[in-house]
Amino acid sequence: MTGWVLDPALAPGQAARLFADLPSVFALQGERITADDISDVQRLCLDGRCYYIKRYVAAGKNLRRFIGRPRIRAEWENLLRFQRWGIPTVPVVGYGMERSGLSFGRGALITLGIGETDDLAQLARRSDPCLRDRQWLASVMPRIARATRTMHDHGFAHNDLKWRNILVDRGESPQVYFIDCPAGSRWPYPLLRYRIIKDLACLDKVAKYHLRRTDRLRFYLAYAQRDRLTAADKKRIRKILAFFEGRE
Repeated sequence: MTGWVLDPALAPGQAARLFADLPSVFALQGERITADDISDVQRLCLDGRCYYIKRYVAAGKNLRRFIGRPRIRAEWENLLRFQRWGIPTVPVVGYGMERSGLSFGRGALITLGIGETDDLAQLARRSDPCLRDRQWLASVMPRIARATRTMHDHGFAHNDLKWRNILVDRGESPQVYFIDCPAGSRWPYPLLRYRIIKDLACLDKVAKYHLRRTDRLRFYLAYAQRDRLTAADKKRIRKILAFFEGRE
């Protein structure tokens, strides 16, 4: 896909002009959040809304520069997939790319910020009391489990399901949002089984340091949609626990 798509309902007024096309998006100067040699992320607040603008000047790193979907295209396609599947994610405001000859030229993705949120990794770094709050966990963990199960039921694996890629808002009934999924893809079932283990192991990699064993078990049971473990579940859990052994 080349060109530019903008959702006018999410970009009214001044935003419609600033986000009108790809050259306009690359001319923006907002608050820089991150940057590396192939991309940057900026925040721009307009008319009471904050937008996050991710811009790429290369298809990806290493072989991805030449093979497969450009990273920015994978990002917007996967967020749109999440929306179709009912997985809470950030609203997609605009996206597109252009080519330089037959090669990737540049591309961008604009998402709408969600106010009053933290990613799970932030909560872990500051040892937030909510990670020991049974009521909070009883609200948040089943939501994460359902979203993860929905992905896998569609034959899709996130491939980078780290705590930093899950947002939680600060409401009385906390909502979760899956973000940043450039490596996610559909897989045929024999390969999907390994990717499922990897996704669950990525979640547990941090969870084992911050959650009780019983909370981790409740998460798995919610994911597996069971009241108790089967022999197959126990085998899978052993694989999850062993996945990062020797690699941390």
